[in-house]
Amino acid sequence: MPSEHRSFSFDASILQHQPHIPPQFIWPDDEKPCPEPPPRLDVPPIDLGGVLSGDPEAVSNAARLVDQACRKHGFFLVVNHDIDMKLVEEVHRGTDFFFGMPLEKKERALRKIGDHCGYASSFTNRFSSKLPWKETLSFRYSADRHLSNIVECYFSDVMGEDYAAFGKVCQRYCEAMNTLCLNLMELLGTSLGVGGGYFRDLFEGNDSIMRLNYYPTCQKPDLALGTGPHCDPTTLTILHQDDVGGLEVYVDEKWHSITPNPQAFVVNIGDTFMALSNGIYKGCLHRAVVNSTTPRKSLAFFLCPRMDKIVSPPKELVSEGNPRIYPDFTWPVLLEFTQKHYRSDMKTLEAFVNWLRQNRIHSS
Repeated sequence: MPSEHRSFSFDASILQHQPHIPPQFIWPDDEKPCPEPPPRLDVPPIDLGGVLSGDPEAVSNAARLVDQACRKHGFFLVVNHDIDMKLVEEVHRGTDFFFGMPLEKKERALRKIGDHCGYASSFTNRFSSKLPWKETLSFRYSADRHLSNIVECYFSDVMGEDYAAFGKVCQRYCEAMNTLCLNLMELLGTSLGVGGGYFRDLFEGNDSIMRLNYYPTCQKPDLALGTGPHCDPTTLTILHQDDVGGLEVYVDEKWHSITPNPQAFVVNIGDTFMALSNGIYKGCLHRAVVNSTTPRKSLAFFLCPRMDKIVSPPKELVSEGNPRIYPDFTWPVLLEFTQKHYRSDMKTLEAFVNWLRQNRIHSS
């Protein structure tokens, strides 16, 4: 077992009432939250209703805004998205219920070392320092028609029949996110000039990850972080925040906040799409801060390719002026790298490419 692993229980119901937080949760001075509230990030709202109507002007305007945002920082909002907000509220209520349970009940779904699904409290089984002040429940979603109830089965099999109803709600939510992602893939293909069908077709049978995030109140929020600075290794992240702020993005050498908008979804580019766009679109460093008065929740759907798909940019995005930056790879290899070899940060893709090249040299 790597020296980084340790046994340490994060029980927020106990820890948040102690006067001090354990040293494992205290971040270095240069990574601590900003002492003053950071400026707001200008995140363009994309009217998806206009795009889906097929109106050429609406599509052109949305593609232009997405292109500008993704070349600079990779974040934008989606509004008029046609997602049932009652469904979103149901998932939030279920998230509240799950994380409000005693630790021993949540640990029925405890994530195994090296796995990316299950319940994790602060990732205490993976790291011994700079621990995030949060709890998560992650599970697999597949758009393969043969796995049409995979989320529902996860809750029933792992948590028990008492959770079957919540499993059905999460299944419906993931299906809604899948539809949203495919529409966004079409828009991203249009904005990059490779045609609406290119990326949509690539992700039709996606094998993705859903994560429920819970950030308990923290008595020393100036010392801790809910999630440390990182870029998502996945393709696209669709985030729904509650009305408690906490998401921050690093742009132009400083942190900015993204104001919660419960009617909108926050979308950001991940490392896998950065590779698919041949580096034209950027994944961006982001983090979550915590506070001492109100817990925060968020729902994150991480779009990922089907396991056998090769991550390789379309030929239209490779030229003499913009040669290939990243070698071909499959998503499971990058996922394994982030789970077993490297803690995701601002240089994950760069580190992965170096690791990939070294391993290919050693194996050839």
